[in-house]
Order: sequence, then C-alpha cells, then structure tokens
Amino acid sequence: MGNGKRKSILLTGATGFLGSNLLRAFLDKEWDVSIIKRSFSNTSRIHNLLPKISFLDIDIDPLESIFDQRSSFDAVVHTATCYGRRGETASQVMEANLVFPLKLLEIAAFFNTPAFFNTATILYSFLNIYALSKRQFEDWGRIFSCQKKIGFVNLKLEQIYGPGDDDSKFTTFIFESLKKNVSRIELTPGEQKRDFIYIDDVVSAYILLLEGFKKENEFSEYDIGSGKAVSIREFVECVKEISGSNSELIFGAKPYRDHETMLSNADIEKLELLGWSPCIPLRDGILKSF
Repeated sequence: MGNGKRKSILLTGATGFLGSNLLRAFLDKEWDVSIIKRSFSNTSRIHNLLPKISFLDIDIDPLESIFDQRSSFDAVVHTATCYGRRGETASQVMEANLVFPLKLLEIAAFFNTPAFFNTATILYSFLNIYALSKRQFEDWGRIFSCQKKIGFVNLKLEQIYGPGDDDSKFTTFIFESLKKNVSRIELTPGEQKRDFIYIDDVVSAYILLLEGFKKENEFSEYDIGSGKAVSIREFVECVKEISGSNSELIFGAKPYRDHETMLSNADIEKLELLGWSPCIPLRDGILKSF
C-alpha cells in the first residue's frame, strides 16, 4: 500500500463516529471506498457521501458479494462495534464484535486482501462483555497472521472524543450535561486517569498507517492516544470551565465499576518513530467539541 497508487478500502462502521470521520478523510485522499452497513442503518452522518461510495447491506446481500464485485481491496478497515450499552444480550454483543468481524476476516483472507486494520480496545478483557468480545477477536487476528493468511494491524484506541460523538459515551454525556446546565452531575471520585485524544488526531494515525503499510501476513499493534493521561476529575472540570456551565459536579456520588482501570495511557513511541504525533491539545479539543 505504500506505492502511491489510489487505494481501495473496505470500511465497516462508516455510519458511526470514528467510521464517518475516516470515510471523509479517505474520500479527501481520493481513495476508492466501499462500506458495509445494514439497510436500516442511520446514515445521517454520511448521507451526503453515499453517492461517492459503493456499499453493501449485509442484511440483504451475502458478505462475500462485496468482494465479488471488486478485483481486490488494499485493506479492510474495521471500526464497527457494539458496546452493549443499549440492552444488548451477551450473544448479541459477541455476534457484533466477534462473529461478524471473524467472518469478514476469513473472507478478506480468502480474497487475498493484504491487510485487516482492526479497531481494538485498551480495556481489560474481563471488565465487561464488550471488552471480552473485542479481545477475543484480537486473538483470532493473531492466529490468521501467524498462519500467513493476512496482515493484521491492531489499533488500540484510547478515549476518543469530538463533535458528533455517540450519545452513549461518557465524554458526550459530560459535554451535553454541562451545555444544558443540568443542576447536578453525579460522578465517581474521578481519580482514574485516561488518555483523551481528539478525533482528528486518531484519523491522521489511521491514514499514516494505511499509507505506510508494506508488511504482508504479519501481526502488528499500535496504541493511539495522546500519550498523556489526566484524571477524569481534571477532564470534567476543564470541560466545565470552558463551557461556563453552572452545573454542580458531585464527585464521589457514584462508586467505581468492578475491576475499574485506574490508569490508561497510550504508548505512542511506535507511531512517533513513523513520524506521527498528536496535534490537538486537550483544551483545544474540548473547545472544538462544543
């Protein structure tokens, strides 16, 4: 993929926050993009982009048909996920995060696709069913790459945020609550530290790795984050200050989750060696998010 030709990408999760931002960036690069979605997917984020791309509705047509229609793809970029925040059962989360991408990985390998870029999680496997299913798929990626079937690039994302993010996420909850001047916002003590990274920096990391991909049939892994961890309390207080909200922050009103991760911080040295670094400081990213 590093030879400068126009790239052909198969993207999952294009209707989501990360996927829609990647889709715009790929089209800005004048890459040839196909997406996988469902016929009833909410395409509001990408409605104006649909005429510029090919797409497959997997509830109507078999997954293989998107490959049958094309001579080849340079890479699959997998961002589709199910967090289990909307009442999904364990089996539904497993179907979305393990069974579906495994089928896609298998088909991509069969059609000699050079690379599968997987959007992974930094969460501990047994924190919840989402983390477990995502971690299990990583192991399948390792097996396929060890068997020399396909290159598997595992991208472990820290706390992405930005305008238009999913309303089920903590960062969006904070932004929206403070904008609405909710009287009281109940929170944990907020001592856990997280690595917050603005969406544009995440997209630039994907672009760099896709443009530079050369190794076939190997497993590689990269952390994508700012490389700096701040406490949840510091993040929330910063958002409140910038927003000018009158909301009262009640730290300690809620307990930590079982097995709560108290420190999550990306090791971005491998990306820095490739010439990437985050460009948007936390305060600037928060300002852009309003």
